[in-house]
Amino acid sequence: MRFVVLHLRSRRVPVALATAAGVTVLMWTVVAAFAESRDADLTMVVLLVLLLVVALAPTFGGADDALERTSSLRWPPRRAVHLLAGLVVILALVLVTLVTAARFGPAVLVLRDAAGLLGLAALGAAVLGAGRSWFLPLSWTLPAVLFPFGGTAVAGQVLTWQSQPHDSRTAAVTAAVVAVVGLGAYALRGPALRAAA
Repeated sequence: MRFVVLHLRSRRVPVALATAAGVTVLMWTVVAAFAESRDADLTMVVLLVLLLVVALAPTFGGADDALERTSSLRWPPRRAVHLLAGLVVILALVLVTLVTAARFGPAVLVLRDAAGLLGLAALGAAVLGAGRSWFLPLSWTLPAVLFPFGGTAVAGQVLTWQSQPHDSRTAAVTAAVVAVVGLGAYALRGPALRAAA
């Protein structure tokens, strides 16, 4: 048990969880106070999921990236569990709102976007390092939210998969591919090594 606590503290998980909870409460308050409907707009749901991924992304690496490469522990399963735990945290924080005055949903949309954006963040950690892992989900999602695509062209739906309706098959496949690629890259490679100071 002590190893788990030390591992979580070394990756700043308590701070990330507090930040994620605070972001959820803030977004919920905004929707509850100003929205005309109980259901949050699609854009608000996507932005909430994005902000939660950004809050959890720095936990993909510890203080010493090289330590994971030299340790005798098997890191790929631990990294995969870390990502899955992040997915569970995001789902729990967002889906608990479904029983409140301001609802962020539907659940399928939240699951699709959370899995895909966590995959992007994991890919970012493997390529850019844990400190910059949030660049990929942010840089792909903000244009998709600002310039949503409602047409039937597959390329447009792939590029804006985050803001597609929850029943979009193309968006679901794109999110699944991104999630699997990110999970595989991060689990096998780990966070990119930072240059020595």
